[in-house]
Amino acid sequence: MNQQELVEKQKWFVNLRLGMFIHFNSATFQFNEGDIMDWEFDHENNGAQRKFPFNPADWNPQNLDCRQWTKAAKAMGAKFAALTSKHHEGFCLWPTKTTEHCVSNGKIKTDVVGEYLEVFRSEGIIAGLYFSMLDVTHKINRSKCTREDVEYTKRQLTELLTNYGEIPFIIIDGWQAHWGGPSYENMPYDEIDNHIKSIQPDCMLLNISCESNLDHTEVVFYENAAGQEVEENFSGPGASCNILNNCWFWRKTDPRMELKSAQWAVDKIEDMNRHNVTFLLNSSPNTSGLIDENFMRRYEEIGRLYKRPGNLEQIPEGWLKR
Repeated sequence: MNQQELVEKQKWFVNLRLGMFIHFNSATFQFNEGDIMDWEFDHENNGAQRKFPFNPADWNPQNLDCRQWTKAAKAMGAKFAALTSKHHEGFCLWPTKTTEHCVSNGKIKTDVVGEYLEVFRSEGIIAGLYFSMLDVTHKINRSKCTREDVEYTKRQLTELLTNYGEIPFIIIDGWQAHWGGPSYENMPYDEIDNHIKSIQPDCMLLNISCESNLDHTEVVFYENAAGQEVEENFSGPGASCNILNNCWFWRKTDPRMELKSAQWAVDKIEDMNRHNVTFLLNSSPNTSGLIDENFMRRYEEIGRLYKRPGNLEQIPEGWLKR
């Protein structure tokens, strides 16, 4: 897309204001208790031996209900959502032809990506996807990313962009990030962006692992839960994300824990919106495939407190450009 088309897409994304980030993947089953948080960080970053390979047969969300997820999104006032189609561990939530490490070999074989997209669209919620370049199982990481690995990654993106209709955006993670993943030298940004656009020209690429510029993303992405704060002079376009609990993925202690307050969440959302940053609030379905009741109640409280600002019509001074 040209510069003007990009600006219009950026404005569209900023005007969404609030979305739900759905973290649901192998880590839901692997790391719901113990010392590991979300993924094997030390394996990627500190040379530790991998201790927790995931067996697809352990994938067993017996009560998976994406429509319940939409109720949570609507309760908080979210206009869009993003699902972790593949996180850093490498397990695919769709029946991919690229690897056996996917839902096809789970106890429950539901195409979660397909189910999520169908249900959220039917409820009028814009549905995008999250995809990790870092893949611990297939050894696509900061120290190894071959030409074959690049083609493997592109085949997976092709499936997601070909088999499920319009995907308005893909959030990419684990790509020359401080916390790991292949470099732009080994996994070239332009090649991946061109590949995505060759299939779906209007699909935005939002890169969590990027700098505070638009060199490797179409919207500057701040992982607020990792301490990345929006600069006071930032005017957009941006995205940010955070959690109500302690981890991105579900933990056995979550149903009983005191979550961050609704006012905390609304203050975050409103602060981001003032900087033309769309905010994604996390949701972490449990091993049954459902969102816990304490989270549902908090989303309802947020929805009662949050007042959506009017649409940004004209780009402000300081809006980043390519």
